[in-house]
Amino acid sequence: MKKFSAAGFVAAICLYAIMHYLTFIFPADTGMVILSLSGIVAIVCAAINLSLRSFSIPLFLLTAATVVQLVSGGPLGAFFIDGIVQMRSLITLLLIVPVIGWILREEPYIDSIMNVAHNLLDSSKKFYFGVMIVNQIIAYFLLFGSIPMMYQFINEFLRNKKSEAWEYFKGTALLRSFALTTLWVVSIPSFAFAVDHLDASLAGTIAQGFFISMGGILLAVWFASYKEKIYGINFTAGIKEEIDRLVQNTEDVKQSKRHVMEFACLFVSLFSTIFILHITMGWGLLMVIPPVILVWTCAYFLVKRRGDRLFIQAKDYFGEEMKYKSQQFSLLLAAGMLIFSVNQSGIGNYLVDSLFYLEEVVPFLNFLVILPFTVIFLGFLGLGPLTVIVLVAGILQNVSLPYPAELVVLSMTSGSVISVLLSPVILPIIILSATNGLSILKNGFSFNLGYSIAFYLFVQVYIQFMWYVVY
Repeated sequence: MKKFSAAGFVAAICLYAIMHYLTFIFPADTGMVILSLSGIVAIVCAAINLSLRSFSIPLFLLTAATVVQLVSGGPLGAFFIDGIVQMRSLITLLLIVPVIGWILREEPYIDSIMNVAHNLLDSSKKFYFGVMIVNQIIAYFLLFGSIPMMYQFINEFLRNKKSEAWEYFKGTALLRSFALTTLWVVSIPSFAFAVDHLDASLAGTIAQGFFISMGGILLAVWFASYKEKIYGINFTAGIKEEIDRLVQNTEDVKQSKRHVMEFACLFVSLFSTIFILHITMGWGLLMVIPPVILVWTCAYFLVKRRGDRLFIQAKDYFGEEMKYKSQQFSLLLAAGMLIFSVNQSGIGNYLVDSLFYLEEVVPFLNFLVILPFTVIFLGFLGLGPLTVIVLVAGILQNVSLPYPAELVVLSMTSGSVISVLLSPVILPIIILSATNGLSILKNGFSFNLGYSIAFYLFVQVYIQFMWYVVY
């Protein structure tokens, strides 16, 4: 039964993505019905395939959405037909983005980058900074899949460094850098969704988020340096020891440089194509990214004359890997139904009004100060930053706010950064803990609480300055 339901889920979610674009290009009632039915079938198959524990959050969201719809007196027919398609663009994005990872498996791009840059990474601060930068680039392609991938590479490089101090050094560099990508990386679904639905300037929001991300990286480097003194260990000496070993056994320097240049061209070509089509065609960001990724990936394999490898990668992804994503997609389908019911009932306006009321009764407090805690609080209830931002942005898009959309996006995404760093029940920390063997609380609260507080204050200083002085 589970094997049948897993296959049914893969077929239904793929049909859902296909119908998303067909109904966008050729609007028709029949197409919308097929789109809705495929979403319903996907969530039913996911419920059968998953354990009750794994399906508990989607079930909670579905129950909450149904209760809101019934209490508000909304029609159940519209609830199922229209609610199930609220996340159509985001689900399609999440379905396609991992395809980029096929390219990274073809050549040793990451190894080559580290080999070429080893002279720039000969101290603990430089190495920590470099790892965070590289991980942000890889996260652009692989999302949170960059964490175990980069950890294995760094762990191989620092193969003899196994103490808690070294695990702090490796783990925080990866977790913090990934968390900071939610501020600016265009392929991060939560960021793309927030920009798209709050109608924020794409270029302005990316530039702003990149600036804050760089500040967050420098702050992380300072914290790592401070912890190095507390642990009483010389990270720089250990790194130089491993660099000497690496240089002696490295591949041809010309080959490494060729891989680095090739990777840079790939990165720039994908990023620029998305921007150009977004600007010239007027399509939303979530509509542009998936087809560009598909065409770009296929072009890579065809230019390399590796069509057989493309077929194998596609077969593995859609035949095997996809069935393990049922929890993720069912959660988004359920979140879409909750957004629909909340917007239909008007509850969203009451929730936002309560935040504004809190702003009025508490001196020196405004909406942008409170908003990050919404994401953080819901993250501790088991909702990841993507789900929370989908919920909050889905509500805020129907509310007239006095603040610039770019600052609202930054306020929300700063909350997602902290949620990724601290929440013990969302995926990035769970993945890191499974990879490095430390407890979730150690990787989260123990390693990152002080950094999270400092980061929140840093972002708020920027936001409040921009709101009161610039705007």
